[in-house]
Amino acid sequence: MSKQKTNSQAKSGMLLILIALFIGLVGYVLFNGVSVGVYDIGNVSQNINYGLDLTGGVNVVLEAQATDDEAVTAEKIESAMLTIRQRIDTLGVSEPTITKQGDNRIRVSIPSVSDQEEALDLIGKTAQLEFVGPDGTVILTGKDVVDSKGVMQTDSSGLEKAVVTLKFSEEGTKLFADATQKYIGQAIQIKLDDEIISSPTVNVAITNGEAVIEGIGDIEEAGNLASLIRGGALPVKLVPIEVRTVGPTLGQNSLDKSIYAGMIGIALVLIFMLIFYRGLGIIADLALIIFIIIFMIILTALNVTLTLPGIAGLILTIGMAVDANVIIFERIKEEARLGKSLLTAIDNGFSRAFTTILDSNVTTLIAGFVLFFLGSGSVQGFAVTLILGILVSMFTAVVITKQLVILLVKTELFKSNSFYGI
Repeated sequence: MSKQKTNSQAKSGMLLILIALFIGLVGYVLFNGVSVGVYDIGNVSQNINYGLDLTGGVNVVLEAQATDDEAVTAEKIESAMLTIRQRIDTLGVSEPTITKQGDNRIRVSIPSVSDQEEALDLIGKTAQLEFVGPDGTVILTGKDVVDSKGVMQTDSSGLEKAVVTLKFSEEGTKLFADATQKYIGQAIQIKLDDEIISSPTVNVAITNGEAVIEGIGDIEEAGNLASLIRGGALPVKLVPIEVRTVGPTLGQNSLDKSIYAGMIGIALVLIFMLIFYRGLGIIADLALIIFIIIFMIILTALNVTLTLPGIAGLILTIGMAVDANVIIFERIKEEARLGKSLLTAIDNGFSRAFTTILDSNVTTLIAGFVLFFLGSGSVQGFAVTLILGILVSMFTAVVITKQLVILLVKTELFKSNSFYGI
């Protein structure tokens, strides 16, 4: 019986050591990254999206202007915001922040873009595409185009060139087929915002609903043009009234200082738990490291854009995670002082603390959801990290901490209650 008990203790101790080593390995890979052959694994700093306040970028305020024929409506502003988002998303840059200001203004913040002209060209063009016959007749417009891509094609001489492919709708296919049959041997002008971008000569009737725009400079220009065409025409004229560049140096300094402050805060929390709760504090620190690893993995997987308020939300949830451990450990102490065994005190302590932890976290979750649905921009970023952090911290505090404490106690390496701060 004594031998079985010794084996059980050894297994528990070995399992605890393996868990600690595994957590250390995962943490190292996550934050530093490793290369396996041609694959790079981990390195959160390279994979996470950072907001405008951290990486720099361009902040643009656009004002919608009414015309004699059409007024500016809320529906048109919403449609314009959707079109702008579609255009930016096609470039694959970090998540833009697009918000409505007043009745006729749109604020657009694009991280990682430093060229103001590039930003304005991307979000401000009306992108009105027209195919015009030699007699000046408009054959079809961008609304008849269902898809467009920038690709490299090899011409008859074997040279590669950038082109933009177009795929027409059913109605557009018919219109284009009729026009190419009518204008064989003549040029059809392709105009973007009244500017001629290509004038191909019709050699044969094109009836398959597909066409190619040639004369593009390079593949990047072709891709930008294709994204504008896919995005369609803006439903209202937008005029930039404010264009401001946020310098990347300022953003990097903010990021470095935030990370430094976060590391100091986490270190102080770890030391506090060790001093006041000793053995239980070791487990709390281990659970806190697990919390940070899980949280960063989720943040990266969900492609969340991290901002300065978001970092504040992360640090806040770390404090809340420790607060849950403090409540649990105090309950364990109360149970142990009643003369109960350590394992029984641990089980009862977690059970008694669960209701308190649940109540406090639910009320904070409600506040987080209110901020997310009623706020915008950086307020939403803070709310997202707060909500995710609360959910993860509850899991690590209630589930992981309990299992780690039980494992440590079962090893019987430390039998004195004073080691556990009791």
